[in-house]
Amino acid sequence: MEAFIVFINHELIETFLKEAKSSTTDDIESVLQKAQNREKLTYKDIAILLEIENKEQTDKLYNIAGQIKDEIYGNRVVLFAPLYISNYCVNDCAYCGFSRSNKFSRKKLTMDEIREEVKILEKMGHKRLALEAGEDPVNCDIDYILDALDAIYSTYNENGNIRRVNVNIAATTVENYKLLKEKGIGTYILFQETYHSPTFKKMHGKSIKNDYEYHLTAFDRAMEAGVDDVGAGVLFGLADPKFEVLGLMMHNEHLEEKYGVGFHTISFPRLKKAEGMNLEDFPNIVDDELFKKIVAITRLAVPYTGIIMSTREDSSMRDELLKYGVSQLSVGSLTGVGGYKAYEDGEVIDQFEVGDHRDANEMLKGLISSGYIPSYCTACYRKGRTGDRFMSLAKSHQIHNVCTPNALTTLMEYLIDYGDEELKNIGEKFIQTQIENIAREDIKNIVSNNLVELKKGKRDLYL
Repeated sequence: MEAFIVFINHELIETFLKEAKSSTTDDIESVLQKAQNREKLTYKDIAILLEIENKEQTDKLYNIAGQIKDEIYGNRVVLFAPLYISNYCVNDCAYCGFSRSNKFSRKKLTMDEIREEVKILEKMGHKRLALEAGEDPVNCDIDYILDALDAIYSTYNENGNIRRVNVNIAATTVENYKLLKEKGIGTYILFQETYHSPTFKKMHGKSIKNDYEYHLTAFDRAMEAGVDDVGAGVLFGLADPKFEVLGLMMHNEHLEEKYGVGFHTISFPRLKKAEGMNLEDFPNIVDDELFKKIVAITRLAVPYTGIIMSTREDSSMRDELLKYGVSQLSVGSLTGVGGYKAYEDGEVIDQFEVGDHRDANEMLKGLISSGYIPSYCTACYRKGRTGDRFMSLAKSHQIHNVCTPNALTTLMEYLIDYGDEELKNIGEKFIQTQIENIAREDIKNIVSNNLVELKKGKRDLYL
């Protein structure tokens, strides 16, 4: 397995983790100082940080992670929602509610039903979706996904449409990734689930998904097809979480070395209760304290990569993790097929239990009160700022001159179209204070003019 050797060196990871167990507080302090100096961390450094137990050093870790996030992303938080279009699946994954062993009435949305879901999501203010589907070559083939993308992008409400669709579907071929690229997808998202090969095989049993190497090389095929924004993740709770962190870093480095750009985003789902499984059967459940440290360490290790936190986590955890590195949140999420529209009969089978039930207005009020700019911006994708072009802009710290103005503009668009009176009141005051913080006078004037145009009825204004 050449890819296995190149990407994820199990023996090397185990060696780093074993050696790190004897790390002293001085060793940890030395790595924290490297991070404070914005030096690139090695695998050994990351393994050492995963051994932090001392409260003072943990607080320092969180503080540095927060500083790095603020330097690169500022106080912006990108918002999105998932759209589940099919729960047909031929795989028998031990952790998933859509597993073929679970007996329930399967459903995939028709194009009209997809349009209806999209209208509901747009009325919630969303402009960016993550399309989700189970793996089934017959009931959910690539043509169905392509048709779904057409249906999403062509659906308009009075106040606009979905401007970016990220796609989270099973590993596929270069030819299929080219078709997705042609349809104008945003980020292609695929979770490795676990980088630990024996665990991967155990969790996927007799499934077509149970091909570690094929799954692992999916981003290579996507990159070859021209999809240069890819989003990774593991399901924390399947294998040793410290192993998974180093696996993520090795995979990211492989992409950087071969294609010049690594992960656009990393998602951090934790194993949650789902149909047909018991959490007691999984010995690697990640507790809150380790989970927070993993997110912060990841921010130190890959400063320019977006970190996504889904509604698997409850509101308090998501709010706290914004301080340590999270830059994207899902809002108002439902994880069942057709979940955004009530059926007349039948029930929705969720993929997993949702922990944060706040609606969009409630979420935005909370973010604004904490000093964050809720952003529905999709401009970078449409202006060609993807892949290495986005990363070069982020690394030059010029991203603030684009993303902050666009975030403020999309926030005002949301307030006008969908905000309740309380949110409009606090939101407009907040926007004005944030405009004053923009350093460049020309950009400040552009934003101010855009806000005037929005109130006149124009939409989708961006730099």
